[in-house]
Amino acid sequence: MIQVLTFLVGMLMLSKTSAQSIKGTQIDGRQHNNILTAVPFLLIMPQARSGAMGNAGVALDANASAINNAAVAFLPEGTCGASVTYSPWLKSLVPDMSLSYLSGYYRLDDRNTIGASLRYFSIGNVQFTDNNQQSIGVFNPNELAFDISYARSFGPDFSLGGAVRYIHSNLFSGQTVGSAQVEAGKAIAVDISGLYKREGLFFNEPVIWSAGINLSNIGTKIAYSASNVTYFLPANFRIGGAATFLRNDNRFIVALDLDKLMVPTQPIYDQDAKISKGKDPNRSVPAGIIGSFTDAPGGFSEELKEINISTGVEYSYKNTFALRAGYNYQSPEKGNSTYFTLGAGFKYNVLSFDLAYLAGSTTNNPMANTLRVGIQARFGQKLDQQK
Repeated sequence: MIQVLTFLVGMLMLSKTSAQSIKGTQIDGRQHNNILTAVPFLLIMPQARSGAMGNAGVALDANASAINNAAVAFLPEGTCGASVTYSPWLKSLVPDMSLSYLSGYYRLDDRNTIGASLRYFSIGNVQFTDNNQQSIGVFNPNELAFDISYARSFGPDFSLGGAVRYIHSNLFSGQTVGSAQVEAGKAIAVDISGLYKREGLFFNEPVIWSAGINLSNIGTKIAYSASNVTYFLPANFRIGGAATFLRNDNRFIVALDLDKLMVPTQPIYDQDAKISKGKDPNRSVPAGIIGSFTDAPGGFSEELKEINISTGVEYSYKNTFALRAGYNYQSPEKGNSTYFTLGAGFKYNVLSFDLAYLAGSTTNNPMANTLRVGIQARFGQKLDQQK
């Protein structure tokens, strides 16, 4: 089906905005926000398990599609696995938009694990028109990211991980905007992650405490033409913790994540287009990342509003069946993407099935009724060692 979309990426090379928008909603679900990036699809959580837990999961134990690359270093030695996840996205606005995610890993030995993943975002069929509103064809804008990752454990309690990411954003298929020929945007980015966990007791019952950190999408700026106009990637800082309570065949997890974009906050301009409050967002990537913690025009109180909160719980029985729920909060002034989530998981032999359901907590939330469906397969001789 042909859909007419409004884009604010690339086409707005003449402005300071570099996010994709459909009827006022950005691709990653945010609505009102003065932190603007290219390729916001990288902020969408593709994993069904974490998606059911309010997008929390930087400190969770690993599977084939873990948020934290470092977590796969604790998987049983000799195992390998693959995962595929699919999600129709913003279907209340665009019926043919979707996110697909394929990932896999191989445990080399007792310390080292390698992995790879492919994320593909389809915006659906778009009717392109010229300045006179005459049709110039139908196109399927799409974006993808391909990762190669590595994780290493440093004993039973601590691991580090990293990934190299290639990003390809093809939004306009050679169209001309103004006098500039628009091309596919390309960029390279890296992720850096760590995980610490420790076994202990809580009211004389066994518990696993864990803490994780993930710095993602740190890389080059992206451009859509030969001009000097470039855009920040959605560099993101995520930190969180989790507690896994164990009792006989029952397992209960509580997780909490905090995350913040490491991208310049847009300043306030006066009627002469001069900055009256805030800092110039046109700076280098290192300066943009460092300055993102102190550049909000409203000062420290506004910086706090840029922190998103994700929390979730999971109950599982005999590692075969799981129920999940979560909540994600984002300040109304910084995206207003607030919602509840529900989900379930089921494991049979080497296969695992996960389902996540997102219910918008605000009226007419464009992300309401969003589904994520994931299937995983894990192979190896030491699967029985996994908790």
